[in-house]
Amino acid sequence: MTPIEYAVGDATAPRGAGPKIIAHVCNDIGGWGRGFVVAVSRRWPEPERAYRDWHRAGGAGLGETQVVEVAADLWVANMVGQHGLRRSGGRPPIRYDALRQCLATLADTAARLGASVHMPRIGAGLAGGRWEEIEPIIIEELSSRDIRVTVYDLE
Repeated sequence: MTPIEYAVGDATAPRGAGPKIIAHVCNDIGGWGRGFVVAVSRRWPEPERAYRDWHRAGGAGLGETQVVEVAADLWVANMVGQHGLRRSGGRPPIRYDALRQCLATLADTAARLGASVHMPRIGAGLAGGRWEEIEPIIIEELSSRDIRVTVYDLE
């Protein structure tokens, strides 16, 4: 098992050699414009365009993952692990079961590409999730398969 590496820096500028996938959590209603996606869109227009097209075509359901190539050996994974934008009935938008499904798909893709995975603290920002619950899911779905994972915290 490969442990999660924590780094201070920008997850849109992943460190290290080899193929890389930048992973983040999206919602299931087609919204894009707050949080980490702002930084993604500043660097590359493709992930937002692909996500919006995917949603308009009837995709982007909870638990689904879309991987978009943005450069040679660099992809962005749009993982739909958030239901809506706000708390509902006291429940945050994050859906841990959907996140688990997204990460399982991401693990298959990363293994096929021989890629490491880079991310902010997914699901713990606007999605309202608890990192104490998210981290074990990442370990189970990615680290246990020896996929290198780096989690970035901004300075």
